[in-house]
Amino acid sequence: MIQISKLQKHYGRIHALRGIDLNFSPDQVTALVGPNASGKTTLIKCLLGMVIPDGGTILFDGKTIAGDVGYKNRIGYMPQIGRYPDNMNMGYLFGMMKDLGKGRVNGQFDEDLIEAFSLNAMFGKSMRSLSGGTRQKVSAALAFLFKPEVVILDEPTAGLDPMASEILKQKIQKEKEAGKLILITSHIMSEVEEIADSIAYIVEGEAKFYKKITEIKSETGEERLGKALFHLLR
Repeated sequence: MIQISKLQKHYGRIHALRGIDLNFSPDQVTALVGPNASGKTTLIKCLLGMVIPDGGTILFDGKTIAGDVGYKNRIGYMPQIGRYPDNMNMGYLFGMMKDLGKGRVNGQFDEDLIEAFSLNAMFGKSMRSLSGGTRQKVSAALAFLFKPEVVILDEPTAGLDPMASEILKQKIQKEKEAGKLILITSHIMSEVEEIADSIAYIVEGEAKFYKKITEIKSETGEERLGKALFHLLR
């Protein structure tokens, strides 16, 4: 579904991406893992068309995304920190987003998370008044709202309470089983181990490896993913 070839991006002397090659297929959850400032966010922004690469190509279903905006209708995105107009109430936000995107799904929205998080009970509240965790719930619900084929979740459970975190994990699993491609970033290896099938480990703008979690554990003889990665990276 997504083919990334020799992708490069630099900011002055800083090389954020150094010729990354990765292929992502449907029916899977892939975790983008690596230290801070490793290039994960830049890679995501390139996929979303928010950053223009300096070299290489990104193909979506075999077609380059360069100069194309239509492919973005097929992607849902949950940022690590969602930023919304302070004075806008939650109900108006969802209503506005539905009006803007109703042509994408013929008015048939995915409101699973709105209901599961009981967000409709808070539609009258302004975005300014919401806790960080509730903002995360809003971001998650918006990411799935238009039934995208690809969902990109940046640190999705950060700030969520245990119940909300479990609800989101179950939603991710459900969408994977429906044939979606889910990309996540996370620093919590127990979370990655629970919901991801594969790991793309990125260091200093390069893809160190891209392997299934079962393969990583088999190679290292470790049951815990954190320990397995530690041994593999040594």
